[in-house]
Amino acid sequence: MSHLPTSPATTTEARTSGFALLSLGSNEEPEVYLRAAVAELRQRFGELAISPVYRTPAVGFEGPDFLNCAVAMQSDLEPQALNDWLHALEDRNGRRRDVPRFSNRTLDVDIVYFDDRVMAGEGNLRLPRPELKYAFVLKPLADVAPDFVDPVRGETLAALWRKHPDFAQPPELDALRLT
Repeated sequence: MSHLPTSPATTTEARTSGFALLSLGSNEEPEVYLRAAVAELRQRFGELAISPVYRTPAVGFEGPDFLNCAVAMQSDLEPQALNDWLHALEDRNGRRRDVPRFSNRTLDVDIVYFDDRVMAGEGNLRLPRPELKYAFVLKPLADVAPDFVDPVRGETLAALWRKHPDFAQPPELDALRLT
């Protein structure tokens, strides 16, 4: 795992640093699509810190297991522009938007945190993401940026994970390596 700076030290720095934490998931050929997503992210944004990959059952529908991970990176894009870029990344990798929201997918990439921002925008942009309640989102984030402080809860991701109901039984590690 690469090492990137964790959360910005001050609010002023937070507004200019572009530190993004992303959640990635796939349950259709996940090895192919997660590798492709990481390669494109690395090509566009440079150095990435990547969590281990976890295997979890589909949530909200019947389907194959998902592979999930988290990425920490620096972005030169503002959150809305980054969200738009990520949607285009999903589309380039076969993401269908004409199916129910809870369904199989080649690639799902969400911004969970962007610096200390709390906001909503177009394209289902919400910071922090409400999916943080799921172990398959929180655990990889706590792996990749344990000292990042949630701007709403005021606690580190490591502390939030320790309090999570699934802490004693974390998601299953998968053998896929994306680094």
